[in-house]
Amino acid sequence: MTARRADLAALGLALAMALALAAPARAGDNDAVNDYPTEARADYVFACMAANGESREMLRKCACSLDVLASILPYDKYVDAETVLSMRLGVGQAANAFRNTPRFNDIVADLRRAQAEAEIRCF
Repeated sequence: MTARRADLAALGLALAMALALAAPARAGDNDAVNDYPTEARADYVFACMAANGESREMLRKCACSLDVLASILPYDKYVDAETVLSMRLGVGQAANAFRNTPRFNDIVADLRRAQAEAEIRCF
C-alpha cells in the first residue's frame, strides 16, 4: 500500500469513527442534523478535503462545515439542490431549463447560503 493510500485510508477511518461517535451525542439535540445519511456525509467531507487539502485539520473543518450545513438545510433540500446543480452541467434545452428557472435558482441559492454560513463558522 502506498503512503498516499495509507493516508487516505487513515483519514477515511478517522472520518467514520468521528461520525459514529458524534451521532449519538447529537441525536436529541437536532434531528435535522441527523437526517443526512452516512454515505452523503462521507461524500461531502471527502469532496471538501479534496478541494481544501487532505489533512487532519481539514477533516475537522470539513466535518464542521457539513454539520452547519445540515443544521440549516434539511437533507431532502440538499438532494434537490445537488440534483439541480448536476442537471445544469448538461447541455441542451433540458439543462437550460435548470439554469434559467427561478424555482431552481432559489433551490441552489438556499444551498449556497447554507454553504456560506458553514464556511464562516468553520473555516
